Amino acid sequence: MKVAAYQAPLLPSRSIEAALGLIREQVDRCESEGVRILCCPEGVLGGLADHATRPADIAISAEDGQLEAVLAPLASDSVATIVGFTEVGAHGRLYNSAAVLHRGSVIGVYRKLYPAINRSVYEAGDQMPVFKVGELTFGIIICRDSTYYEPARIMASRGATALFVPSNNGLPPGTGPELVAEARNGDIARALENSVSVIRADVAGRAGNLTSFGSTGIVDPNGTVVQSARQRNPDLIVADVDTAPRPHRRGWDVSQNMAVVDEYIRMVTTPDRTKAVMKRQTEPGKAERAFLVEVPF
Repeated sequence: MKVAAYQAPLLPSRSIEAALGLIREQVDRCESEGVRILCCPEGVLGGLADHATRPADIAISAEDGQLEAVLAPLASDSVATIVGFTEVGAHGRLYNSAAVLHRGSVIGVYRKLYPAINRSVYEAGDQMPVFKVGELTFGIIICRDSTYYEPARIMASRGATALFVPSNNGLPPGTGPELVAEARNGDIARALENSVSVIRADVAGRAGNLTSFGSTGIVDPNGTVVQSARQRNPDLIVADVDTAPRPHRRGWDVSQNMAVVDEYIRMVTTPDRTKAVMKRQTEPGKAERAFLVEVPF
């Protein structure tokens, strides 16, 4: 299947209409080139709430039809679009989310699991779904989520053969090409660990006191970078990805040595970690969930 990643210009906060217009241009181009899925950056609609003076002004509800109404200009019969936005959920909680728009309907929303290194106005998501468009089953991991191997592995264990990574590396001056290299190395690692394609879409350019070189790229299941966007500039990159899962995923046969399995289970079920999970189960407003260590071998 042919997929694309849009390296969008870094826009000022609250530029939702401008972003929709730019994305629509990419959807039109994808339609003409036979692309089936287009991935756009993290927070492309309105920017990131952590950089907004009034975060609620850019927040969109996914529950009452508001999100589909906002995304209506992007509807296409042939191109599904992954769009990053700030979601407002129950009790006014904000989430760094990505919606999958397919034939005019939102078929799913992913919430970022690890919102920020230090502090963020975003709540953390707690679901790791997979989605399907045509013959491709895929997962979404937003920006920093891609630095952890567990979410990618869980999605791959649920059948994902591709991972889309909406990103937004718009940061204060001082960061440079080394951030692009770090992102690319992470994508190669996730691709190799899970035998999946990794498609990252970032922003590029400057807006206010933020700048981004742009780390947009596509990596195949062998860890080969098959496409990368021009740094500092908007760009659209396209590549074909496999839709069928590989019969043998690299490194998933660890059960050939059960000593490794036993040691890994001991590592992830230490008393401190178990207490943390049990505490989370009993927090007000949190649904009880069974403590299960699931390691796909």
